[in-house]
Amino acid sequence: MKIERVTRTVFTYPTRRAVDSGGHSHPGDERQATMALLRIEADDGATGYAFGPPEVIREELLATHVRRVLIGRHPFQREALWQDLAHRQRGSAGQLTDRALAVVDQALWDLAGRALQTPVYRLIGGYRDKVPAYGSTMCGDELPGGLATPDDYASFAEKLVARGYKAIKLHTWMPPVSFAPDVTMDIKACAAVREAVGPDIALMLDGYHWYSRTDALRIGRALEQLNFTWFEEMMDEQSMSSYKWLADQLDIPIVGPESMSGKHHLRADWVAANACDILRAGVAGVGGISPTLKVAHLAESFGMNCEIHGNGAANLAVTAAVSNCRWYERGLLHPFLDYDVPPAYLRSLADPMDADGFVHLSQAPGLGEDIDFEYIAAHTIEGS
Repeated sequence: MKIERVTRTVFTYPTRRAVDSGGHSHPGDERQATMALLRIEADDGATGYAFGPPEVIREELLATHVRRVLIGRHPFQREALWQDLAHRQRGSAGQLTDRALAVVDQALWDLAGRALQTPVYRLIGGYRDKVPAYGSTMCGDELPGGLATPDDYASFAEKLVARGYKAIKLHTWMPPVSFAPDVTMDIKACAAVREAVGPDIALMLDGYHWYSRTDALRIGRALEQLNFTWFEEMMDEQSMSSYKWLADQLDIPIVGPESMSGKHHLRADWVAANACDILRAGVAGVGGISPTLKVAHLAESFGMNCEIHGNGAANLAVTAAVSNCRWYERGLLHPFLDYDVPPAYLRSLADPMDADGFVHLSQAPGLGEDIDFEYIAAHTIEGS
């Protein structure tokens, strides 16, 4: 078996998610967005698929780097292929990103699962068939009845509990919201949610990413009084020493790093420095399923949990494959959006959740995404 073709298809689909100048998602008017589907095909017909933003898996990158590494190689040699791509990053002038590596790695895992007629989560560990989910909110906004006030967060949290969630993570207000950042508002929102849901629902906070040490400490001490489960990305993660300083001051677990580049290498440094209590990694952020597994096993070696960052089939597969991840992150959620409606290019959700808050893993081969190839073909705007 050898890889014969690597292609991408760019298509449009409707969405009501808007992105503000800070890169945060909010509800908006319906618009047409673009998505790319990467295909990796072997000479025996086995094919793997992965979705990614068109700008992440540009045709130029496929031609200059990805095809040169993959074509003619056995698709099951994922580690060798990943290492060869990772080694090309230095000479790519920053163009071959970790997120591009992640899309390729996902497609290779999907191909293997489809070829072997096995779900990917079983290929990589198969620790469990269902995972408890936490509802991860969108960032705060200034929309009446949205997530504009602490009471809005409390009301939405009650709805999430009624839906079945046993845990909720708040993303509070961030610029360009007019009054953000605001330590007092963040604490008020957390207190309102705790009062609304009671003591038995696990709560987490992902706050403004650039708080000072002292502001983060003030929020962290309030979260300890509210019995929050963890505190996440409250400061610039480029300053690992600030996270160590905060972790030394607080009893509430500190989670990180979420958004920093550096793959598993950087996360090993955070463990060695005692800069976090729970390690953090997501498939898109660290370069694929393969390095995310390395991070999870690294954390396990030190008796730590590794909470997987983000939703989607690949992150769900990793979460179900390892023993030291407590929750699957389901979201982003907002009162004005129905998360349980799949995007137009999927026939069903990749992460269906039952009334008890468990997401059940698809038993379909590969990553288990129920791709609507007919829809994609009808809405294609670019192919290669």
